[in-house]
Amino acid sequence: MANAETRSPVKKALFVRLRAKPGKEADVEAFLRDGLAAVMEEPDTTTWYAVRFGHDDFAIFDTFPGDAGRLAHLAGKVGRALVAKGPELLDGLPKIEDAQVLAYKLTDQSGEVLD
Repeated sequence: MANAETRSPVKKALFVRLRAKPGKEADVEAFLRDGLAAVMEEPDTTTWYAVRFGHDDFAIFDTFPGDAGRLAHLAGKVGRALVAKGPELLDGLPKIEDAQVLAYKLTDQSGEVLD
């Protein structure tokens, strides 16, 4: 557990819920998978997950050491691409929620998960 003198790598989070338009489910999945490369360039994005809950239900969950990293991520490549491609891919606006991280466990690996 980090003490008061140690900068925590995880304090803030975002949860973004996405619903694909009918027939765009594979495109949303590809968009999220392709986003990993851009997020890897963000030094203050500690963790980033693109997940699928069902046929047309997706989300992004990511964590940051503070508000500056969270804001930089929202203004980054994936955020800009989501604004640009959202009307084509999504059924409605993404639901973006800020969160405060209460506890965490990290490892030193990242990558794409294939079936």
